[in-house]
Amino acid sequence: MAKKQFKAESKKLMNLMINSIYTNKEIFLREIISNASDAMDKLYYRSLTDTNMKIDHDDFKIEIVIDKEKRTLTIRDNGCGMTEEELENNLGTIARSGSSLFKEGMEKKEDIDIIGQFGVGFYSAFMVSSKVEVISRSYDSDKAYSWVSTGTDGYSIKETTKENYGTDIILTIKEDSEEENYSEYLDPYRIRNLVKKYSDYITYPICMEMEHSKKKEGTKDEYETVKEVETLNSLVPLWKKNKSDVQQEDYDTFYSDKFFDYEKPLMHIHTSAEGTVSYQSLLYIPSHAPYDYYTKEYEKGLQLYSNGVLIMEKCKELLPDYYSFVKGVVDSPDLSLNISRETLQQDRVLKVIAKNIEKKIHDELKKLMDQNRTDYEKFFQAFGMQLKFGVYNNYGMDKDKLQDLLMFYSSKEKKMISLKEYVEKMPKEQEYIYYACGETVDKIDLLPQVDQLKEKDYDILYLTEYVDEFALQTLMEFEGKKFMNASTTNLDLATAEEKEKLKKLNEENKDMFATMKEAIPEMKEIRFTSRLKNHPVCLVSDGAISVEMEKVINAMPTDEKIKASTILEINESHPIAQKLKDLYKKDKDELKEYTKILYAQARLIEGLPIDNPTEISNLICTELSK
Repeated sequence: MAKKQFKAESKKLMNLMINSIYTNKEIFLREIISNASDAMDKLYYRSLTDTNMKIDHDDFKIEIVIDKEKRTLTIRDNGCGMTEEELENNLGTIARSGSSLFKEGMEKKEDIDIIGQFGVGFYSAFMVSSKVEVISRSYDSDKAYSWVSTGTDGYSIKETTKENYGTDIILTIKEDSEEENYSEYLDPYRIRNLVKKYSDYITYPICMEMEHSKKKEGTKDEYETVKEVETLNSLVPLWKKNKSDVQQEDYDTFYSDKFFDYEKPLMHIHTSAEGTVSYQSLLYIPSHAPYDYYTKEYEKGLQLYSNGVLIMEKCKELLPDYYSFVKGVVDSPDLSLNISRETLQQDRVLKVIAKNIEKKIHDELKKLMDQNRTDYEKFFQAFGMQLKFGVYNNYGMDKDKLQDLLMFYSSKEKKMISLKEYVEKMPKEQEYIYYACGETVDKIDLLPQVDQLKEKDYDILYLTEYVDEFALQTLMEFEGKKFMNASTTNLDLATAEEKEKLKKLNEENKDMFATMKEAIPEMKEIRFTSRLKNHPVCLVSDGAISVEMEKVINAMPTDEKIKASTILEINESHPIAQKLKDLYKKDKDELKEYTKILYAQARLIEGLPIDNPTEISNLICTELSK
């Protein structure tokens, strides 16, 4: 029979597809196996309503045969097969999908799972093949036909012989080039790995003859190579099984095998949803962060399947950034796939699934916090920072979704607590949720600024991670209670009488403070305070930027540097206060030297660097030697 030409638009599409759309050549096997699965589905569904058909579902299988000498890879199924007309229509015109037409005709019937919906996946075979031959015999015919093509130059169809109904797709694998090693697709172990990766959960057995080393009978150390037919796929995915049929060990093993983690996951979330959007998912919360988790190299995303066929290794659209630590799989028959199956259309179905998954993760984490605090604290130690980033990012758009999952160290409880737990134990007269920042809990606990709060028996949240204060400032309040930094000038727990007394004291010494400010002009103000108990001095912030935020921002690898507006406060009841008054009367130059030392001391307490350490060291030595 004379060679036929692809239609002009089909020819262009094939060229585009082979050279552009499919960037990952190995998916050709997934596409062909999916088509084979479709063909068996069609025959099986027909048999459900046609009593004259004698079809045993258990007989269905997909066979893969490798012939290295001929450089052929054959994928064989015993599905519905194709007539000559169907070969012409389905393979002669790209993008005319038999599966799609079949599904349209069966719209009103339930439980129909057809993987291929666009009719172009078959042509991905030309990425690795110099010739493709399709030998097919329809279930309804005794005649078989062969469709042969070497690519865009056209195809031919002729009658041939085939013992049983079904379809054989015979790929003549291209010769190797400097850029590509096509021979890998003639390696049984490579093919097995591709089946496991992309088609492990096809519901029909995928079989291939494999070589194994076996000990010879009657010998101790002699081995021989034997060939055995092996089923390469798992058939039923774990996430499609009933929860009651799955043991914890099964979940853990699946996680370890799928995501290559040597530690057991902290928890799993197994969901099956039916309705306007149907999907099944199996999600995991790891027990530890991957080594590259907080780097740019880390990629979030869930494995996405359509009816058991892997569509995308990491579908980032299914997870918000603050849940990027979640591992798992999502399988849905309702997702629309684009022409290449490499990416997803941003359709309503995907968004609905993503929204449901996000809510489910939140609910399960909240349940873990309430019912298993030990495991939740382990989780929060690994991924709590990511939740805080989620609060801070996007101008706080997601803060309400995450605030009840946050935890901070409590000065009174001596452990991590939630914001809700803090508010529930607040005294009635307490107006704010108080916090203090520093490198470690121990260092914060020694800050002069927290003494006044401790004396009032108020709990203080100790923030030790650089994103903490940014997150709380984004939240602004929790259950009507605003946040207050212990190191801010706004914090004043004194009585009206005490405030008036302090105001008068500062007014009386304003000239002394002016002289002191000459030594440290970068200070916004110097004044006496009653907030300190045993400590002589402290720095407090005045404005939106705190001292801790200054440290965080200035540590970033950028040229932008900021400076918090700070006030040097001196304990009005400490002996140093009287010493300063005496120096102002007797020796204003020495007063300035004392001022520099006190300022350096206050900066050291805050963990800030000293610009002139040599000068400060010499001043201290001079004073000590007097």
